[in-house]
Amino acid sequence: MTLLEPHAIGTPVARLDGRLKVTGRAPYAFEHSVENPAYLHPIQSTIARGRVIEMDSAAVRELDGVLDVLTVFDAPELADTSDGELAILQDDRVHFRGQLIGAVVAETAEIARHAAGLVQPKYIEEPHDTELTVDHPALYTPESVNPSFPSDTDEGDVDAALAAADVTVDQVYSTPIEHNNPMEPHACIAQWETRDGAPAITMYDSTQGVHVVRETLTPLFGLDPEQLRVVAPHVGGGFGSKGRPHAHNVLLLLAAQRAGGRAVKLALTRQQMFSLVGYRTQTIQRLRLGAGRDGRLTALAHDVVEQTSTVKEFAEQTAVTSRKMYASPNRRTSHRLAKLDVPVPFWMRAPGEAPGTYAAEVAMDELAHACGIDPVELRVRNEPDVDPETGNPWSGRHLVECLRLGAERFGWSNRDPAPGSQRSGDWLTGLGVASATYPGMAMPGNAARITYSAEGRYSVHIGAADIGTGTWTTLTQIAADALGCGIEAIDLQIGDTDLPAASVAGGSSGMTSWGSAIVAAANQFRADHGNPPTIGATTTTAAPENTVAEEFTVQSFGAHFVEAHVNRDTGEVRVPRMLGVFSIGRAINRRTLRSQLIGGMTMGLSMALHEESVRDHRFGHVVTQDLATYHFAAHADVEDVEAIWLDEADEKFNPMGSRGAGEIGIVGAAAAVVNAVYNATGVRVRDLPVTLDKVLAGLVQ
Repeated sequence: MTLLEPHAIGTPVARLDGRLKVTGRAPYAFEHSVENPAYLHPIQSTIARGRVIEMDSAAVRELDGVLDVLTVFDAPELADTSDGELAILQDDRVHFRGQLIGAVVAETAEIARHAAGLVQPKYIEEPHDTELTVDHPALYTPESVNPSFPSDTDEGDVDAALAAADVTVDQVYSTPIEHNNPMEPHACIAQWETRDGAPAITMYDSTQGVHVVRETLTPLFGLDPEQLRVVAPHVGGGFGSKGRPHAHNVLLLLAAQRAGGRAVKLALTRQQMFSLVGYRTQTIQRLRLGAGRDGRLTALAHDVVEQTSTVKEFAEQTAVTSRKMYASPNRRTSHRLAKLDVPVPFWMRAPGEAPGTYAAEVAMDELAHACGIDPVELRVRNEPDVDPETGNPWSGRHLVECLRLGAERFGWSNRDPAPGSQRSGDWLTGLGVASATYPGMAMPGNAARITYSAEGRYSVHIGAADIGTGTWTTLTQIAADALGCGIEAIDLQIGDTDLPAASVAGGSSGMTSWGSAIVAAANQFRADHGNPPTIGATTTTAAPENTVAEEFTVQSFGAHFVEAHVNRDTGEVRVPRMLGVFSIGRAINRRTLRSQLIGGMTMGLSMALHEESVRDHRFGHVVTQDLATYHFAAHADVEDVEAIWLDEADEKFNPMGSRGAGEIGIVGAAAAVVNAVYNATGVRVRDLPVTLDKVLAGLVQ
């Protein structure tokens, strides 16, 4: 593979869409201009399981400003009901509290919301089950875990190796339900018109992939793909929750279908998002490690219990990272699911890797303490020469360099290994470390179109998404280097199904997948049209199949270092310093890359200390349904967070030399915080988040 000669790539170009955003001129989904829109407000179930037997809406339909009421008894039929999450209003069954059972369409959002509250459904309620336990009687083994990994793996003789090990760790770690809360709520506009006797729909959606929205929704309504245009030039965050359509998208199309050609707008409230757009599953993880006195692993077992929904299965790949992080001749991993009467879990930044690495890296810290070995050195000693799972060589593995550089930059040599030994007044101080890895992914089905639109100017078209990560800027940089021009010569267009197909912005795969398509189109454009091309010359080219994974294991790596201060009287935890050192291949844009890594690390800090959705099992719903009760790190919590990366290029994975960097920042960050708290206090909190009551309970003992 020939790498691009970087000129624009690697420079800290300011966001090209920045001025539009700070002046309020960048249109988000709900803000697109449509003539005379109507407004939709959902009606949600108030029981967790049972049947709807009545929805008296006669009086509501007579209210001034109410245009339509949809219920489970009179909604349009869907052509495909195979997806349990999306097949809404098709029968009277209730599968979880908060499920969509109807909606009101009105002249204003306020009227729609008021009217929806006046519809009082009647139910036949049935006993529900919403509580995950390690011994849940209905646990089962899924066929695979997200996206298609085997659920279980077993190599060597783990039980015998554990029995013979000089040192063992056997602990249970748990993570709570966590909810994606992008700044822009899930929102969309749909206008269902008839053209030449056939439906023609335009949808403005807050989505991580316009093409996946079209591919998912058109079969439900018996439409051809070209009958639905999806537009999303700017998206205010997603973190996985906007990676695929959810039930609210279907609800909007059902309402628009009978709105007589009038556009209908829907913006979910923050509270509605807690039951309608996915969340990170709760996990219960048992880690068993066996090692010699020298700290070298002889056995590793990572067994996971997590939840899914009765309406649709989603199995998070929580133990997958343990299959390849460290060298061990005997390894076993497993995933077990319980189907509960809850909404469907879904992607949340680094799904699987974030909670799985938390447990595994805390277990490694416990092993280091048991062996009396420095935690950095323990990780170095267990560095594998090749991928332990496949035996393939790495396209580039530089974890040891990340650990060594981070230790030097962070002042790791000043760490006192004795927990609770460093004090300053009422505050205990500790340092923690954790490793991180995230797979390099290349998605199929990407293409780009390049047109020489005017003298010295190129139009570059691809249906990619910018979810706040800087795609408008980074793809422009890639196109400029691929075409041998300055970034000012590139006119980029993204976020529209009228543009060539693009995969979803997920799995840290965007730059590899979309950038490879742009480079391929640029190469073909030159071959087709020479230099200089004629004005109007155009080429559309698909990205070549990425076969690197057949020969190499492609992973990004990183090392997190955290300083924690813990008040010995109150248990309060403060984190004044975090450092992340990453191996992510070549940086496309140094400025936006740093933002992505710091954002992930801050999210990991939230995961460690704050984030927890609390479900009331008596009624089946999450009670922490707003940003006052669902806590996360604010600016005041993040004093000194720094992210750096190695100067390298992955010469095997893609022509830019890059790997994914959007998610590795969160992976391992929570474990580093927990490990720092232990070093400060001697209290090992294995049940996230690390709240002061858990710390105090340990300090008192």
